Amino acid sequence: MPEIQGGCRCGAVRYKAALDALPPTYACHCLDCQIWSGSAFSQQIFLPEAALAVTGPVVVYEFTTPSGRTSTQRVCGVCHSRIYNSNSARPKVAIVRASTLDRSNELRVVAHIWVKRKQHWLTLPDGVPTWPESAPATELLRALTQPRARRLPRAVAHAAARTASHSFRRRPLQTNCCRLGLARE
Repeated sequence: MPEIQGGCRCGAVRYKAALDALPPTYACHCLDCQIWSGSAFSQQIFLPEAALAVTGPVVVYEFTTPSGRTSTQRVCGVCHSRIYNSNSARPKVAIVRASTLDRSNELRVVAHIWVKRKQHWLTLPDGVPTWPESAPATELLRALTQPRARRLPRAVAHAAARTASHSFRRRPLQTNCCRLGLARE
């Protein structure tokens, strides 16, 4: 199977993802993602964790989110670039930082969440789905799998659909994307 590759800033951590094409991405504009990324938003990709093969000195940082879930962050042990995270709310799903892909300049952002927190100087393109806060999981998944965006590999779509059907449905509205498990956890 073809693969895509990426890694940290210093090159000590590298990864390969068993995908035949670059996946669509979403941008999160919540304050947590702005702080974590040091930028106006974070750009992320959902992948099945089993499709990701990581090598190098990865440091794992875990914490409990306000909703009681465990968030597991993976960063380079040398340069501390954040590579990906997972959350107990979404077993077997990795949220990869899109900027760590070798071909990140070719990625397309097909959805924006937490736009009520976006920087005032940033103009979003017309026709791209946006949500003022976290998107309902099924709607975000739909945006990520629309034909105009590159389709997610079947394994990603199935993993995300399973997650959407049992992890997000009954949750009350939270105050940021990480509490819903859609971005920084």
